[in-house]
Amino acid sequence: MTTTRASELPETMRVSVLSQPGELGLEQRPVPAPGPGEVLVAIRSVGVCGSDVHYYEHGRIADFVVRSPLVLGHETSGRIVATGAGVDRGRLGARVAIEPGTPCGRCTQCKAGRYNLCPNMRFFATPPIDGALAEYVLVRSDLAFDVPDQVSDDAAALLEPLSVGIWATAKAGLTAGSSVLIAGAGPIGLVTTQVARARGATTIAVTDIAPHRLAAAERSGATLTLDAREEAGAGQEFDAFIDCSGAPPAITAGIAALAPAGRAVLVGMGPDNLTIPFGLLQARELTITGTFRYANTWPTAIELAATGAVDLDALVTHRYGLGEVGDALTSTTQDGNIKSVIEPWR
Repeated sequence: MTTTRASELPETMRVSVLSQPGELGLEQRPVPAPGPGEVLVAIRSVGVCGSDVHYYEHGRIADFVVRSPLVLGHETSGRIVATGAGVDRGRLGARVAIEPGTPCGRCTQCKAGRYNLCPNMRFFATPPIDGALAEYVLVRSDLAFDVPDQVSDDAAALLEPLSVGIWATAKAGLTAGSSVLIAGAGPIGLVTTQVARARGATTIAVTDIAPHRLAAAERSGATLTLDAREEAGAGQEFDAFIDCSGAPPAITAGIAALAPAGRAVLVGMGPDNLTIPFGLLQARELTITGTFRYANTWPTAIELAATGAVDLDALVTHRYGLGEVGDALTSTTQDGNIKSVIEPWR
Protein backbone atom coordinates (compact mmCIF):
# COMPACT_ATOMS: atom_id res chain seq x y z
CA MET A 1 0.00 0.00 0.00
CA THR A 2 1.33 3.42 -0.95
CA THR A 3 0.51 6.48 1.13
CA THR A 4 1.67 10.02 0.42
CA ARG A 5 1.43 12.23 3.48
CA ALA A 6 2.66 15.51 4.83
CA SER A 7 5.79 14.92 6.91
CA GLU A 8 4.56 17.02 9.84
CA LEU A 9 1.58 14.79 10.70
CA PRO A 10 1.40 13.65 14.33
CA GLU A 11 0.86 10.05 15.37
CA THR A 12 -2.24 10.80 17.46
CA MET A 13 -5.14 13.21 17.25
CA ARG A 14 -7.86 14.64 19.47
CA VAL A 15 -11.40 13.34 18.98
CA SER A 16 -14.63 14.47 20.65
CA VAL A 17 -16.64 11.40 21.65
CA LEU A 18 -20.26 11.12 22.77
CA SER A 19 -20.27 8.29 25.32
CA GLN A 20 -23.96 8.56 26.19
CA PRO A 21 -26.64 11.27 26.00
CA GLY A 22 -25.32 14.46 27.55
CA GLU A 23 -21.79 13.15 28.06
CA LEU A 24 -18.90 14.20 25.80
CA GLY A 25 -15.16 13.80 26.26
CA LEU A 26 -11.92 14.30 24.38
CA GLU A 27 -9.92 11.20 23.48
CA GLN A 28 -6.55 10.63 21.87
CA ARG A 29 -6.71 8.25 18.93
CA PRO A 30 -4.16 7.23 16.28
CA VAL A 31 -4.12 9.34 13.13
CA PRO A 32 -5.38 6.87 10.49
CA ALA A 33 -3.59 6.18 7.22
CA PRO A 34 -5.64 6.32 4.01
CA GLY A 35 -6.22 3.11 2.15
CA PRO A 36 -6.61 2.74 -1.62
CA GLY A 37 -8.82 5.47 -3.04
CA GLU A 38 -8.94 7.37 0.26
CA VAL A 39 -7.61 10.71 1.49
CA LEU A 40 -6.84 11.93 5.00
CA VAL A 41 -8.34 15.34 5.68
CA ALA A 42 -7.22 17.76 8.40
CA ILE A 43 -10.56 19.18 9.54
CA ARG A 44 -10.94 22.97 9.53
CA SER A 45 -14.65 23.54 10.20
CA VAL A 46 -17.63 21.42 11.29
CA GLY A 47 -21.14 22.84 11.35
CA VAL A 48 -23.45 21.97 14.23
CA CYS A 49 -26.60 20.30 12.87
CA GLY A 50 -29.89 19.64 14.60
CA SER A 51 -29.23 15.91 14.29
CA ASP A 52 -26.01 16.32 16.31
CA VAL A 53 -27.99 18.10 19.01
CA HIS A 54 -30.65 15.38 18.95
CA TYR A 55 -28.11 12.58 19.39
CA TYR A 56 -26.45 14.54 22.19
CA GLU A 57 -29.71 15.12 24.04
CA HIS A 58 -31.65 11.93 23.31
CA GLY A 59 -29.17 9.34 22.01
CA ARG A 60 -31.31 8.42 19.03
CA ILE A 61 -33.17 9.60 15.96
CA ALA A 62 -35.92 7.20 14.91
CA ASP A 63 -34.25 3.80 14.42
CA PHE A 64 -30.70 5.20 14.61
CA VAL A 65 -29.63 4.62 18.20
CA VAL A 66 -26.32 5.49 19.89
CA ARG A 67 -25.37 2.11 21.37
CA SER A 68 -21.62 2.71 21.63
CA PRO A 69 -19.34 5.79 21.76
CA LEU A 70 -19.98 7.99 18.73
CA VAL A 71 -18.17 10.90 17.09
CA LEU A 72 -20.64 13.56 15.96
CA GLY A 73 -20.39 16.04 13.08
CA HIS A 74 -21.12 15.68 9.36
CA GLU A 75 -20.95 19.22 7.94
CA THR A 76 -17.26 19.28 7.17
CA SER A 77 -14.38 20.97 5.40
CA GLY A 78 -10.61 20.68 5.59
CA ARG A 79 -7.37 20.12 3.75
CA ILE A 80 -6.01 16.89 2.27
CA VAL A 81 -2.82 15.93 4.11
CA ALA A 82 -2.36 12.33 2.94
CA THR A 83 -3.44 10.27 -0.05
CA GLY A 84 -3.85 6.53 -0.45
CA ALA A 85 -2.91 4.32 -3.35
CA GLY A 86 -4.62 5.22 -6.60
CA VAL A 87 -5.22 8.85 -5.61
CA ASP A 88 -3.51 11.63 -7.56
CA ARG A 89 -0.69 12.87 -5.34
CA GLY A 90 -1.36 16.33 -6.72
CA ARG A 91 -4.39 16.48 -4.42
CA LEU A 92 -2.10 16.78 -1.40
CA GLY A 93 -2.78 20.17 0.17
CA ALA A 94 -6.12 20.70 -1.60
CA ARG A 95 -8.89 22.49 0.31
CA VAL A 96 -11.99 20.31 0.24
CA ALA A 97 -15.61 20.00 1.30
CA ILE A 98 -16.64 16.50 2.32
CA GLU A 99 -19.83 14.79 1.22
CA PRO A 100 -20.45 12.77 4.39
CA GLY A 101 -22.30 9.75 3.00
CA THR A 102 -20.66 6.75 1.34
CA PRO A 103 -23.19 4.69 -0.67
CA CYS A 104 -22.53 1.12 -1.72
CA GLY A 105 -22.90 1.86 -5.46
CA ARG A 106 -24.32 -1.62 -6.10
CA CYS A 107 -27.90 -1.65 -4.84
CA THR A 108 -31.05 -0.88 -6.83
CA GLN A 109 -31.32 2.64 -5.43
CA CYS A 110 -27.70 3.49 -6.21
CA LYS A 111 -27.99 2.16 -9.75
CA ALA A 112 -31.13 4.26 -10.25
CA GLY A 113 -29.20 7.39 -9.24
CA ARG A 114 -30.95 7.65 -5.88
CA TYR A 115 -27.89 6.90 -3.78
CA ASN A 116 -29.30 8.96 -0.92
CA LEU A 117 -31.74 6.07 -0.42
CA CYS A 118 -29.02 3.42 -0.40
CA PRO A 119 -29.87 0.92 2.38
CA ASN A 120 -26.14 0.32 2.90
CA MET A 121 -25.22 4.00 3.26
CA ARG A 122 -22.43 4.79 5.71
CA PHE A 123 -23.09 8.35 6.82
CA PHE A 124 -20.92 10.45 9.13
CA ALA A 125 -22.30 10.72 12.69
CA THR A 126 -25.15 8.30 12.07
CA PRO A 127 -24.75 5.34 14.45
CA PRO A 128 -22.56 3.38 14.34
CA ILE A 129 -20.48 5.49 11.87
CA ASP A 130 -18.18 8.09 13.42
CA GLY A 131 -18.37 11.68 12.24
CA ALA A 132 -15.92 14.53 11.82
CA LEU A 133 -15.43 16.09 15.26
CA ALA A 134 -11.78 15.13 15.18
CA GLU A 135 -8.57 16.69 13.98
CA TYR A 136 -8.37 14.26 11.04
CA VAL A 137 -10.82 12.03 9.16
CA LEU A 138 -10.59 9.51 6.35
CA VAL A 139 -12.89 9.83 3.36
CA ARG A 140 -13.16 8.34 -0.10
CA SER A 141 -11.29 10.62 -2.48
CA ASP A 142 -14.23 11.26 -4.79
CA LEU A 143 -16.30 12.47 -1.82
CA ALA A 144 -13.74 15.19 -1.00
CA PHE A 145 -14.61 18.02 -3.39
CA ASP A 146 -12.07 20.72 -4.19
CA VAL A 147 -13.28 24.20 -3.30
CA PRO A 148 -11.97 27.48 -4.76
CA ASP A 149 -10.25 30.14 -2.70
CA GLN A 150 -13.32 32.39 -2.56
CA VAL A 151 -15.18 29.71 -0.58
CA SER A 152 -14.14 29.94 3.09
CA ASP A 153 -13.58 26.94 5.36
CA ASP A 154 -16.88 27.62 7.12
CA ALA A 155 -18.76 27.99 3.84
CA ALA A 156 -17.19 24.77 2.54
CA ALA A 157 -18.49 22.93 5.62
CA LEU A 158 -21.95 24.42 5.10
CA LEU A 159 -22.18 23.05 1.57
CA GLU A 160 -23.79 20.08 3.32
CA PRO A 161 -26.88 21.94 4.62
CA LEU A 162 -26.88 23.91 1.37
CA SER A 163 -27.24 20.57 -0.40
CA VAL A 164 -30.38 19.92 1.63
CA GLY A 165 -31.79 23.20 0.35
CA ILE A 166 -30.82 22.39 -3.24
CA TRP A 167 -32.51 18.99 -2.97
CA ALA A 168 -35.66 20.40 -1.35
CA THR A 169 -36.15 23.17 -3.91
CA ALA A 170 -35.61 20.69 -6.74
CA LYS A 171 -38.27 18.41 -5.23
CA ALA A 172 -40.54 21.45 -5.01
CA GLY A 173 -40.03 22.19 -8.69
CA LEU A 174 -39.04 25.81 -8.10
CA THR A 175 -38.15 27.79 -11.17
CA ALA A 176 -38.31 31.37 -12.49
CA GLY A 177 -41.49 33.03 -11.29
CA SER A 178 -42.41 30.40 -8.70
CA SER A 179 -44.02 31.26 -5.39
CA VAL A 180 -42.99 29.32 -2.29
CA LEU A 181 -43.83 29.26 1.41
CA ILE A 182 -41.00 28.08 3.67
CA ALA A 183 -41.73 27.15 7.29
CA GLY A 184 -38.78 27.57 9.65
CA ALA A 185 -35.95 30.09 9.42
CA GLY A 186 -33.23 27.99 10.98
CA PRO A 187 -30.10 27.20 8.95
CA ILE A 188 -31.92 24.80 6.60
CA GLY A 189 -34.78 27.22 6.07
CA LEU A 190 -32.33 30.04 5.37
CA VAL A 191 -30.28 28.12 2.81
CA THR A 192 -33.52 26.94 1.21
CA THR A 193 -34.58 30.59 0.99
CA GLN A 194 -31.30 31.49 -0.70
CA VAL A 195 -31.56 28.64 -3.19
CA ALA A 196 -35.19 29.53 -3.95
CA ARG A 197 -34.01 33.03 -4.80
CA ALA A 198 -31.17 31.65 -6.93
CA ARG A 199 -33.67 29.45 -8.82
CA GLY A 200 -35.69 32.54 -9.70
CA ALA A 201 -38.64 32.28 -7.31
CA THR A 202 -40.29 35.70 -7.17
CA THR A 203 -42.46 35.21 -4.09
CA ILE A 204 -40.63 33.71 -1.11
CA ALA A 205 -42.55 33.79 2.17
CA VAL A 206 -40.82 32.51 5.32
CA THR A 207 -42.43 31.81 8.69
CA ASP A 208 -40.84 31.45 12.13
CA ILE A 209 -41.48 32.59 15.69
CA ALA A 210 -38.03 34.10 16.37
CA PRO A 211 -37.57 37.74 15.29
CA HIS A 212 -33.81 37.36 14.71
CA ARG A 213 -34.39 34.40 12.41
CA LEU A 214 -37.07 36.24 10.46
CA ALA A 215 -34.63 39.13 10.06
CA ALA A 216 -32.06 36.64 8.75
CA ALA A 217 -34.67 35.34 6.30
CA GLU A 218 -35.14 38.86 4.94
CA ARG A 219 -31.39 39.14 4.43
CA SER A 220 -31.45 35.73 2.72
CA GLY A 221 -33.93 36.85 0.09
CA ALA A 222 -37.39 36.36 1.59
CA THR A 223 -39.92 38.73 0.03
CA LEU A 224 -42.28 38.25 2.97
CA THR A 225 -41.70 37.13 6.56
CA LEU A 226 -44.48 36.07 8.90
CA ASP A 227 -44.88 35.06 12.52
CA ALA A 228 -45.68 31.33 12.37
CA ARG A 229 -48.30 31.79 15.07
CA GLU A 230 -50.33 33.89 12.65
CA GLU A 231 -52.12 32.75 9.49
CA ALA A 232 -49.62 31.01 7.19
CA GLY A 233 -49.08 32.91 3.96
CA ALA A 234 -51.35 35.79 5.00
CA GLY A 235 -54.13 34.47 2.78
CA GLN A 236 -51.96 33.87 -0.28
CA GLU A 237 -51.72 30.64 -2.26
CA PHE A 238 -48.33 29.22 -3.24
CA ASP A 239 -46.98 26.94 -5.93
CA ALA A 240 -44.87 25.13 -3.35
CA PHE A 241 -44.53 24.68 0.39
CA ILE A 242 -41.28 23.54 1.97
CA ASP A 243 -41.34 22.66 5.65
CA CYS A 244 -38.02 23.11 7.44
CA SER A 245 -39.53 23.22 10.94
CA GLY A 246 -40.95 19.77 11.64
CA ALA A 247 -43.78 21.48 13.54
CA PRO A 248 -47.17 19.84 12.84
CA PRO A 249 -49.15 23.13 12.97
CA ALA A 250 -46.76 24.69 10.45
CA ILE A 251 -47.03 21.66 8.16
CA THR A 252 -50.82 21.64 8.29
CA ALA A 253 -51.02 25.39 7.63
CA GLY A 254 -48.48 25.17 4.82
CA ILE A 255 -50.35 22.42 2.99
CA ALA A 256 -53.56 24.45 3.30
CA ALA A 257 -51.78 27.44 1.73
CA LEU A 258 -50.96 25.54 -1.49
CA ALA A 259 -52.58 26.46 -4.77
CA PRO A 260 -54.16 23.71 -6.88
CA ALA A 261 -51.49 21.28 -8.18
CA GLY A 262 -49.13 22.62 -5.52
CA ARG A 263 -46.22 20.66 -4.09
CA ALA A 264 -45.40 20.16 -0.40
CA VAL A 265 -41.87 19.07 0.51
CA LEU A 266 -41.26 17.93 4.10
CA VAL A 267 -37.65 18.46 5.20
CA GLY A 268 -37.80 19.12 8.95
CA MET A 269 -37.65 16.36 11.55
CA GLY A 270 -41.33 16.03 12.42
CA PRO A 271 -43.43 13.56 14.39
CA ASP A 272 -43.69 9.88 13.52
CA ASN A 273 -47.30 10.39 12.45
CA LEU A 274 -49.06 13.40 10.97
CA THR A 275 -52.68 14.11 10.09
CA ILE A 276 -53.00 15.07 6.41
CA PRO A 277 -56.04 16.99 5.08
CA PHE A 278 -57.04 14.24 2.67
CA GLY A 279 -60.01 16.08 1.16
CA LEU A 280 -57.84 19.08 0.34
CA LEU A 281 -55.18 16.79 -1.09
CA GLN A 282 -57.69 15.30 -3.51
CA ALA A 283 -59.63 18.43 -4.37
CA ARG A 284 -56.50 20.41 -5.25
CA GLU A 285 -54.47 17.48 -6.59
CA LEU A 286 -51.61 18.31 -4.24
CA THR A 287 -48.33 16.40 -4.15
CA ILE A 288 -46.64 15.72 -0.81
CA THR A 289 -43.16 14.23 -0.56
CA GLY A 290 -40.49 13.76 2.04
CA THR A 291 -36.76 14.26 1.57
CA PHE A 292 -33.87 12.19 2.80
CA ARG A 293 -30.51 13.93 2.46
CA TYR A 294 -29.58 14.59 -1.21
CA ALA A 295 -27.82 13.19 -4.26
CA ASN A 296 -25.36 14.74 -6.73
CA THR A 297 -25.64 18.22 -5.22
CA TRP A 298 -22.03 19.14 -4.37
CA PRO A 299 -21.01 20.60 -7.77
CA THR A 300 -24.08 22.85 -7.74
CA ALA A 301 -23.50 23.83 -4.11
CA ILE A 302 -19.88 24.78 -4.81
CA GLU A 303 -20.92 26.86 -7.82
CA LEU A 304 -23.61 28.70 -5.86
CA ALA A 305 -21.19 29.50 -3.05
CA ALA A 306 -18.28 30.42 -5.32
CA THR A 307 -20.32 32.81 -7.45
CA GLY A 308 -21.94 34.54 -4.48
CA ALA A 309 -25.43 33.34 -5.41
CA VAL A 310 -25.66 32.17 -1.79
CA ASP A 311 -23.88 33.57 1.28
CA LEU A 312 -23.08 30.79 3.71
CA ASP A 313 -20.65 32.80 5.84
CA ALA A 314 -23.51 35.09 6.84
CA LEU A 315 -25.15 32.19 8.68
CA VAL A 316 -22.28 31.66 11.14
CA THR A 317 -22.89 33.36 14.48
CA HIS A 318 -20.82 31.28 16.96
CA ARG A 319 -17.46 29.45 16.85
CA TYR A 320 -16.04 26.85 19.23
CA GLY A 321 -12.97 24.67 19.64
CA LEU A 322 -12.89 20.88 19.87
CA GLY A 323 -12.88 21.06 23.66
CA GLU A 324 -16.09 23.10 23.63
CA VAL A 325 -18.38 20.74 21.72
CA GLY A 326 -20.90 20.58 24.57
CA ASP A 327 -21.19 24.37 24.56
CA ALA A 328 -21.55 24.35 20.79
CA LEU A 329 -24.37 21.80 20.91
CA THR A 330 -26.31 23.79 23.51
CA SER A 331 -25.68 27.13 21.80
CA THR A 332 -28.42 26.51 19.25
CA THR A 333 -31.06 27.73 21.73
CA GLN A 334 -29.25 30.96 22.57
CA ASP A 335 -30.78 34.27 21.53
CA GLY A 336 -29.28 35.42 18.26
CA ASN A 337 -27.88 32.03 17.30
CA ILE A 338 -28.22 31.00 13.67
CA LYS A 339 -25.34 28.60 13.03
CA SER A 340 -22.51 27.39 15.26
CA VAL A 341 -19.34 25.89 13.87
CA ILE A 342 -16.59 23.90 15.58
CA GLU A 343 -12.95 24.34 14.56
CA PRO A 344 -11.02 21.20 15.62
CA TRP A 345 -7.64 22.82 14.93
CA ARG A 346 -8.19 25.32 17.77
